[in-house]
Amino acid sequence: MIYYLLALFIIALDQLTKWLVVRNMEVGESVNVIDGFFYLTSHRNTGAAWGMLEGQMWLFYIVTLIVIGGILYYYHKHAKGNKLFSASLMVLLGGAVGNFIDRIFRQEVVDFLQFTFFNFIFNIADAALTIGVIMLFLQMIIEEVQEKRKKNGKHSTFNTGK
Repeated sequence: MIYYLLALFIIALDQLTKWLVVRNMEVGESVNVIDGFFYLTSHRNTGAAWGMLEGQMWLFYIVTLIVIGGILYYYHKHAKGNKLFSASLMVLLGGAVGNFIDRIFRQEVVDFLQFTFFNFIFNIADAALTIGVIMLFLQMIIEEVQEKRKKNGKHSTFNTGK
């Protein structure tokens, strides 16, 4: 249940920050937070990441519902007892649902986080999706290392090579 609270927290934070941007900023308006590094820039996206597939809302509805179903399936069938896997799936769920809410109710996604070293503007849900994928990769690496250790008969957590 605690992991669902993580997803709910991400959804709430995502929607609150988007609501504040919509309520307080004009589209295209930019606020300098850290000069030359970080800006709050009000932007709308009707596509996927980097504006791909712009205007294809029906496709996003279908894909998002499939992704949410997959996340819930893996959470309930394969993540029990695995904290990192459970957390990564719920971080992904929070991100997917956060942007899905925008697509359903606004027909576009509100983006506002802009770092000068990135060439795009994103939001909390996008960040959660990215973090969730990184966490999944870490989980896969850990599982692979554990399997190799089992196969080689080693049970220690770290092998220094000595």
